[in-house]
Amino acid sequence: MPPEPNTAPLVAAARKRRELTRAKAIQALRELDRTGAPVSFEGVARRAGISRSWLYCQPDIRAEIERLRDATRRSPSPPIPAAERSSDASLHARLEAALERNRQLTEENQRLRRQLAHALGDQRASHPHAQV
Repeated sequence: MPPEPNTAPLVAAARKRRELTRAKAIQALRELDRTGAPVSFEGVARRAGISRSWLYCQPDIRAEIERLRDATRRSPSPPIPAAERSSDASLHARLEAALERNRQLTEENQRLRRQLAHALGDQRASHPHAQV
């Protein structure tokens, strides 16, 4: 019977190579996004020095590339890095603040109009023959 092959070193080397490749891909993805550069499978593969086919086989990395790629395609202006983009919660808070400010300004305008009307009424009452 042939001796049992010692595959542990091969398995460890393959695991280490996979982890290194993942780290390079994630680093390249973060760098492209941080700089606002267009994110694509080709760009990530080129920057990381890995194959595009490997990227397509990694569900989490693939999903992130597609998400960032789609986000930059929808934007007509230069791409904004993900860390600088407004979240839905942030946009909602800004909208609420703007609506509150609008309400305050409307109330102030109404108050000022009433004050002006009273001032003009007082002026007419104190000078009945003067034309205003």
